[in-house]
Amino acid sequence: MPSSIFFQGWIGPLRILVIGVLSYAALIVILRLTGKRTLSKLNAFDLVITVALGSTLSTAILNKDTPLLDGLIAMTLLVLLQFVVTWTMVRRPGLHRLIRAEPVLLMAGGELRRDTLRRERITDEEVLQAIRDSGGRMLADADAVFLQSDGSMAVIPREG
Repeated sequence: MPSSIFFQGWIGPLRILVIGVLSYAALIVILRLTGKRTLSKLNAFDLVITVALGSTLSTAILNKDTPLLDGLIAMTLLVLLQFVVTWTMVRRPGLHRLIRAEPVLLMAGGELRRDTLRRERITDEEVLQAIRDSGGRMLADADAVFLQSDGSMAVIPREG
């Protein structure tokens, strides 16, 4: 009985090998057809699509009850929906504002914007770390720090 926990025959591993290779190849083709933006992680929306694609690929490979075609259709649907939304965002600025967060100013002129930090759940230390990562040492070394739509911080270094 314990052997069934570790090995239940060769059908399962062979299925994983075949479905895994075919699903991976199909995903590469889908991603090449839809362009670089599909996995760009430019914002939270793009990140969600990337995670959903990984989850869908995993389900297609590991779930015996999910036929290969169903997994391929699900991956293609996610990529096509992301393509349609991003294509529309480029042409309709209102949709862009609805889906993608705008950058937020966290620090300007050496002063932290405490209300913005609180609202965005960013600590002083995280802002200082971004400044250090950009080559500065303290708040005075930056003219401004922005929280970008992808969650990263952009530091505008102080001139002179």
